[in-house]
Amino acid sequence: MMYFLLGVLAPIILNLLHLVVGVYVVTSRGNVMSLGFTGIGFLTKTIGLLWLTWLGIVMANLDFRIFVPLLTFFWFFTHIVEAFVIQHYMKQNESRIIKSIQQ
Repeated sequence: MMYFLLGVLAPIILNLLHLVVGVYVVTSRGNVMSLGFTGIGFLTKTIGLLWLTWLGIVMANLDFRIFVPLLTFFWFFTHIVEAFVIQHYMKQNESRIIKSIQQ
């Protein structure tokens, strides 16, 4: 049960929170601010991943050979999903000038 809570559910919730804030930043503040949030998000997600690793291995005494691959897989998968969703909203938020240059 702890493997599921800390290895599957925790990284999904962590990236879901980042996704909600990221979509808010893109839609209300613009693409440039969103790129800044992405940089800060890299640091906060890394700290979160390290904290979850410590919590699972040291505090919950989970087997690292099972827990770390489980945690990193779900963290990476939801990270990729988050990237595509944010990219979608960034493309919707482009100015006409940028769109004309890209065509």
